[in-house]
Amino acid sequence: MLDFSVERREKLRKKVKDLRKKGITPAVLYGPEIKNLLLEVNLKNFKNILKKAGESSLINLKIEGGKEKFLVLIHQIKKNPISGAPIHIDFYQPILSKEIEVVVPLIFEGEAPVLKDMGGTLIKEIYELKVRALPKNLPHEITVDISKLKKFEDEILIKDLILPEGVKTHRGPDEIVVLAVPPAKVEEELAKQVEEKVEDVEQVKKKKAEESAAEVKAETKEPK
Repeated sequence: MLDFSVERREKLRKKVKDLRKKGITPAVLYGPEIKNLLLEVNLKNFKNILKKAGESSLINLKIEGGKEKFLVLIHQIKKNPISGAPIHIDFYQPILSKEIEVVVPLIFEGEAPVLKDMGGTLIKEIYELKVRALPKNLPHEITVDISKLKKFEDEILIKDLILPEGVKTHRGPDEIVVLAVPPAKVEEELAKQVEEKVEDVEQVKKKKAEESAAEVKAETKEPK
């Protein structure tokens, strides 16, 4: 397990802008069994730990100047919309005896014969997978071996993925992760993906509109 050292941050003594100029990013540690702790994180060191652990592997968070250590996940990273640099970090300490859900990236490895020998094109339907497991069993990533794609229309499904012991996903076993298609079908497949994403966005907008309407109704409803 990776170790990562941080410092406590005194909210009233140090301004956030001054910290960022020095390469320090503000952060917070929280969880169901601890009080929120304000922290300072060396941005350069954080980028290194993020590359190794990702957002789904436990790290050993040490508070400098004390003996406190916490097993945490890098739960959320707020980024500058222009530069993409982290401007705030959330560390989350889960209950180790309870399963939690995280999103894990899929890493596509190997050489697909259909690409090399037949000029096929790889279409990735899923790039990341939401999984559920005890914190100690959460994988950093899930590998997808594309060398199984030997002819056109070959597919790798959710049920073909090798998940670590104790790791589960709610996705259907027959959902397509990746497939190989002839060059002529590439535009068709990409158009299908764009269509699905537009539909998802519309559903989210509709849900938010319904929630907003419900909130307004609740606020304006006269008490009995």
